[in-house]
Amino acid sequence: MRKAFISPTKYVQGEDELLNLGYFVKSFGDSALLIAHPDDVQRVKAKLDATAEKFNITFVESGFRGECSRQEVARLQEIAKEKGCTCTIGLGGGKAIDAAKCVAEGEALIICPTIAATDAPTSHSAVLYTPEGSFDDYAYFKQSPSVVLVDTTVIANAPTRFLVSGMGDALSTYFEARATAKSYSRVNASLPMGSREGYTPSAVGTNAALALAKLCYEMLLTDGAKAKVASDSNVVTQALENIVETNILLSGLGFESGGLAAAHAIHNGLTVLEGTHHFFHGEKVSFGTIAQLVLENAPTEELHEVMDFCIAVGLPVSLADIGVDTITQEELLKVAEIACIPEESIHAMPFPITVPEVAAAIAAADRMGREYKARREAK
Repeated sequence: MRKAFISPTKYVQGEDELLNLGYFVKSFGDSALLIAHPDDVQRVKAKLDATAEKFNITFVESGFRGECSRQEVARLQEIAKEKGCTCTIGLGGGKAIDAAKCVAEGEALIICPTIAATDAPTSHSAVLYTPEGSFDDYAYFKQSPSVVLVDTTVIANAPTRFLVSGMGDALSTYFEARATAKSYSRVNASLPMGSREGYTPSAVGTNAALALAKLCYEMLLTDGAKAKVASDSNVVTQALENIVETNILLSGLGFESGGLAAAHAIHNGLTVLEGTHHFFHGEKVSFGTIAQLVLENAPTEELHEVMDFCIAVGLPVSLADIGVDTITQEELLKVAEIACIPEESIHAMPFPITVPEVAAAIAAADRMGREYKARREAK
């Protein structure tokens, strides 16, 4: 049996860690293309200036236009070439990070997330969009980032909703990896960049990835609520440090080398509902996780444990919590149809998948979540 595991070369996390960014740039050369939204640059400008001076390096600001499109990537690559940049930095949220991955193409890449809202920073994949913001394609590179550098002081001062959304994304990691392991389905860690003659791009997850995914879930239950309090107070505590690591590293390694299943596919289906458009990725994944557990007929105790966690940190447990107060049978089936397209990760579940069964699981999860939350509030 062929297995695969992928990870960043180095992961470093701590308070004021951006002050050491220049050290890692210096390992590649004297200058770095900085891909970041101007607002994110402004938030950390004092630290960028300090590390540039300390390590005698130059940040070449790119004027990132906010969208990870083929045109923007080509423009940024041209700047890097003209300025002789020796590495690429993606600083900020998902779009800047993905653009940096596409510019670097797997070489000399430093990722500096300023929020802990998803597990994307550690992965070797990116999502491309059109200049207008519509989905274009997925991109995979030959390796994960060279360095993932996480400044927890910056993350503690970001809106708490980002951290909680990251917990929602991380919540699915164990349950999707568990399902993928049972079905021996392919994991993202096996996907190379482009075509490789003689390379078989199919491999299952490792025991190491499943163990990391399980630890991801355990850390959420242990420190999630405490980390939210710390974030609300804009302070760094050990609980916050643990959840930042959980959201970014444990979930990142867990999803890419452990596998995705129904939760993320249901998330993708939910995006067809207009009401969900104002909610974050992890918030929708949270409800998708509950729907996956219903789909696989998970034990009641496990479902209650997951919903208790969601309610404790403020994650959605019903469709109303993600902006969908009412839904028709036709809309349910449309969501399920999108979740069940042939290339979706839902087919990693260890049993045959049908559209009506997925629609039923979503409807049942919605009712279960609403009723469970109401009973808790009534106590």
